[in-house]
Order: sequence, then C-alpha cells, then structure tokens
Amino acid sequence: MSDRYAVVGNPVGHSKSPLIHAAFARQTGQDIAYDRLLAPLDAFAVTAKRFFHEGGHGLNVTVPFKPEAWDLVDECEGAALSAEAVNTIKRVGNQLIGYNTDGKGLLADLEHNLGATITGKRVLLMGAGGASYGVLQPLLERKPDLLIVANRTLDKAERLVRHFHQHTAAVPQGVMARPYENLGGQPFDLVVNATSAGLEGVMPPLPENLFAPGAIAYDMVYGIETRFLAFARSRGVRCADGLGMLVEQAAESFFIWRGVRPDTAPVIAQLRCDH
Repeated sequence: MSDRYAVVGNPVGHSKSPLIHAAFARQTGQDIAYDRLLAPLDAFAVTAKRFFHEGGHGLNVTVPFKPEAWDLVDECEGAALSAEAVNTIKRVGNQLIGYNTDGKGLLADLEHNLGATITGKRVLLMGAGGASYGVLQPLLERKPDLLIVANRTLDKAERLVRHFHQHTAAVPQGVMARPYENLGGQPFDLVVNATSAGLEGVMPPLPENLFAPGAIAYDMVYGIETRFLAFARSRGVRCADGLGMLVEQAAESFFIWRGVRPDTAPVIAQLRCDH
C-alpha cells in the first residue's frame, strides 16, 4: 500500500500540490499517494491528528493553518523554529516533526530559476503575515545591503522585524519597517509581495520610483496576473509569480519525507504549459 501524504488547508481545492508530488513520485520511483485535505477552520488539529492516526506519513500545511501546525508538532527543525510557522510535517514513530520550506523554496526560485542576486541588493518585502515570517530569515542570511518590510499596519511590520532582530547585523544599511506611504525615494532591486492582496484584486499604494534599473518584481501568488505584477510590468520590470516557489518548496518537503531530491525544472515547465 502506498505511503499517504496530503496538503491540508481551508480552502484547499485549488491546490496544485497533488499534481506536483505525483510528478515527483513518477520521476523518482517513489510509491506515494497524495491527497487534498479540507480542515474546518476550527478543527485543524483534530483533522491533522486523525490523518496521522490513520497511518498518514506527512502533511503539507497551507493557509490559514501554518501557525497552528507549529503548535501541533512535537518538535521543530531549522526555519520553522524561527518562523514559528510550519508548512511541512513528518511523522517519525509517534512524533510529529515540523519544518518550514517556504524560505528555501523562495531562494531556490529566485537564485537558481531566475538568476537573481540578493547579496548586496536593496530588498523590499511586502506584507507581515505568515508568508513573510517564513521567508525573512533566509533573505537576511543572503546579506542584502538593505531590507525594508512594508505593511498596511505598521506595528505588524515592526513586530516582524523585532522577531528576527538577531539575524539583522549582517545587513549593512539595516532592516526596517515602513508603511507603504513612506517608500518613496528608495528604489529597490528586488520587491517580493508576500501579501494575499493579489487574490483580492487590490494593491497597496506604491510609489512610481519603487524599482531600480534591472529590478525583479516577485509575487508569491501564482496563476493570475496580480495588480502588483501588472504595475511592475508596465514599468518595464522583470516579473515572476510564485509558481516556481510553490514547486521548489514542495521539492524540499519531498526530500524531507523521502530522502530523494526531485528535479523541479520539468515540473515547473509542465505546470506553466498546462496553465
């Protein structure tokens, strides 16, 4: 019988994770079954525990349950410890081990697939929710010249910066929180939209001079042309959506579960072709 895995979230019907992991399994010869698991908003822990009690081997966790997954697991590894959010759970005996692969997924897409350089660059991270907590430390570890966190609610951005204060010393120009209205006068080399605003068809108020020459605009939302990407594209900026990050973080999860690292390039290409 195939080892069972799933993605759990609410909503979850749109998730491409089953397609991605099925492709990884075919490519690597792994015998797995991977499903979608819809959890009621007030019953994530019950749903996840039932899955593992019935023999499940691992879960991917998507919105809005990553902070709850951090509370659920018995132990955390690596990035999940600092992010206090879990997107991958592995059952080891009777223990549930939590991981966060979002940061590695973003860096793999930016650096390997898009050829972006983060070290020494000016970086803007939009949003201060769970997605930003998952990727801020890996971005800081690349030692950008400057990193600004912008958010509609300034105190949330300030909380995020304080949370990772021990990782900010290597950023020469510092790590700061700003409201969107105060971003003028500082062009950025990399702008990462970690908000879900694109799904709602809205965009924060951004200055005209947001992008430096040769900048990259990256939106974690995938499958649609968000207003942020349209804004960037109309200014001649190189744009990317979050599909590559989705596949790369899934590959990291697959490696955690199976000990085999799949080739992501053909999977990304196939998903783009299908879309």
